[in-house]
Amino acid sequence: MAENKDYITHNEDRGSINVSDDVIARIASAAAAEVEGVDSLAAAKTEDWARRLGKKGMPRGVKVDIDGEIVNIDVYIIVKLNYPINDVALKVQDAVIAAVESATGFGVTSANIHVSGVAVK
Repeated sequence: MAENKDYITHNEDRGSINVSDDVIARIASAAAAEVEGVDSLAAAKTEDWARRLGKKGMPRGVKVDIDGEIVNIDVYIIVKLNYPINDVALKVQDAVIAAVESATGFGVTSANIHVSGVAVK
């Protein structure tokens, strides 16, 4: 399973611990949604194609790439009107990294936050 890029693997004396990219994406999604100033998560550009090809399960607005023990996360958000975009994005970045590292014990190499729009509700 260590060769499978859909999992991050940590080998222990008694066996290995494998965490799927879907688990990481769900943790990141929940963390991002809880940040004040985030209206919602937006669709990543590749999501429509992935859904058409039958790949389901990944939460909307989060893309996870795993290569060995390197975890890269992209989060696509819509920011509420009258919130400082940069501040919200930095808080999302911090929240996503902290949540994933805390829940999985694996380090996050990068968390890229993409502000896809502003909600004017």
